[in-house]
Amino acid sequence: MDTQRKLQAEQLSCPTKSHELIFDHKSDHQRRSANYTPTIWKYDFLESLNNKYDSEEYKKRSEKLIEDVRHIIVETKDLKGMLELINTIRKLSLTYHFEDEVKKVLDKISSSDYYYNNNDIKDFLVGDDLYLAALYFRLLRLHGYHVSQGIFVGYNSVDYKKGGGTHNITSTEVKVMIEVLEASHVAFECEEMLTEAKALMEENLKIAFPDNGNKYLPKHEVVHALELPSHWRVQWFDVKWQIEAYRQGDPVTNTTTTTSLLVDLAKLNFNIVQATLQKDLRELSSWWKNVGLSEKLDFARDRLVESFMCTVGLAFQPEYKSLRKCLTKVVNFILIVDDVYDVYGSLEELRHFTNAVDRWDVRETEKLPDCMKICFQALYHTTCEIASEIETNNGCKLVLPHLKGAWTDFCKSLLMEAEWYHKGYIPSLEEYLSNAWISSSGPLLLLHSYLAMPNQTNTASSLDISKDLVYNISLIIRLCNDLGTSAAEQERGDAASSIVCYMQETKSSEEEARKHIREMIRKTWKKINKKCFSTCGSSSLSLSFIDIALNTARVAHSLYQSGDAFSAQHTDYKTHILSLLVHPLIPNK
Repeated sequence: MDTQRKLQAEQLSCPTKSHELIFDHKSDHQRRSANYTPTIWKYDFLESLNNKYDSEEYKKRSEKLIEDVRHIIVETKDLKGMLELINTIRKLSLTYHFEDEVKKVLDKISSSDYYYNNNDIKDFLVGDDLYLAALYFRLLRLHGYHVSQGIFVGYNSVDYKKGGGTHNITSTEVKVMIEVLEASHVAFECEEMLTEAKALMEENLKIAFPDNGNKYLPKHEVVHALELPSHWRVQWFDVKWQIEAYRQGDPVTNTTTTTSLLVDLAKLNFNIVQATLQKDLRELSSWWKNVGLSEKLDFARDRLVESFMCTVGLAFQPEYKSLRKCLTKVVNFILIVDDVYDVYGSLEELRHFTNAVDRWDVRETEKLPDCMKICFQALYHTTCEIASEIETNNGCKLVLPHLKGAWTDFCKSLLMEAEWYHKGYIPSLEEYLSNAWISSSGPLLLLHSYLAMPNQTNTASSLDISKDLVYNISLIIRLCNDLGTSAAEQERGDAASSIVCYMQETKSSEEEARKHIREMIRKTWKKINKKCFSTCGSSSLSLSFIDIALNTARVAHSLYQSGDAFSAQHTDYKTHILSLLVHPLIPNK
């Protein structure tokens, strides 16, 4: 077993903190413990991360494959072939290599000239190819082109024999149903035809694949689509799964020579990007060790790697290196400050801490215990450093006041939740969300993302104009968080979540409350879709930032899909981190 594998194995035997109330004799305050485990990612292990794909040899191989794919894009003429090629490139997280080529193709097929001169586009508009209609609709909408749900009008009578059993469903029909289901998730509000299509496709796919489903049909594709739609997934988090699906050559993926070439490129690209991410993580690990907060704040979560993983979900591309480093520091401090308010501080101490952040003055922390002083000082210095780096890299001015203001809003929202908790007050769902969208950290993350983007020369004014987008992205974060953490928080006796607020307000069961929150998430995504993909909902924000904003919501789905990835480390998320940040893919010989 090599050194890296030994270090990895050692991650599995870390002791846990005891769950207890700790009496602080200096402050006469009984402090809680959230029972967080120490980090499983040791410094030596992180410093050992390295793969061989960060070399000119592999970069040249990648460039050759990229050029081969460019030729294929240009040479592909039929509509279905072009759309499937773009779809495969997207699924394999390769779009950033072919942005110009993809735009030219989509400009072409969305033009009136193409419509009037090509029979294949007319065929699906009159009800002859539901798969092609759904694929066309989804891809054009995702890229901001005007496309109406009206293209599905000719398919109203389509039904897949409800209750007919798996023997009546072919792999081709499964392919159609999955594509219609995926298309339904980029719907806007009031597009009821797509809402109905979503319900129908989900029902039919569940009927087609009971637990003892037909082994000759691609069940794992169906499970994947029903578990979480592609539009709600972080593409980079899904790339290994997609590579394996294409490699297996299932009927749904329809493997071809072109697809094989794309898979080879995707494998090599994954390894090259992973090498960059490992370098980033090594640098951040050294920074975190030098800060030294993990030893001084033993009540708080030490989650550098999980924080970094979030930023990879927001922007994995090598060009976003400085953005990832900035945001990893921000996410790390979000967790620590959240634990100061949720776990450690007394109400009076939290008021002093909030005042210190609001006035951005270390002197305001004089009455606080040492660990809270240390926390504020580290937050203060790190934020000043981030502001200075942004100003240097992008030429922005007056960055610090914007960052300080966002931290103030975040702390004030956490203080409000702490006051509710100490009073035993459970607000209505509306009152809760009016504060919780800010405490979700969404506005804080999006502001840092916006200002730290490469070549960003604007102030936060454009982001202020798009407050509804910031609100809805933040709402997704909050609601996903509550779905994943509410049970553990209730067990600890923490402040009320949206689930508890809804249960109290409507006298409903927990399952009814969870169903309501999931429906809120679906409706909120429709509002986000309208803002990001509709010409009438467009803003002054760049497409690059919009993609990062969408990924912020998608990361929330990933983090809280199976619980709380920040609190419990021995979960599927740990396996996911190892897969994406540690283990490279084995390319074809």
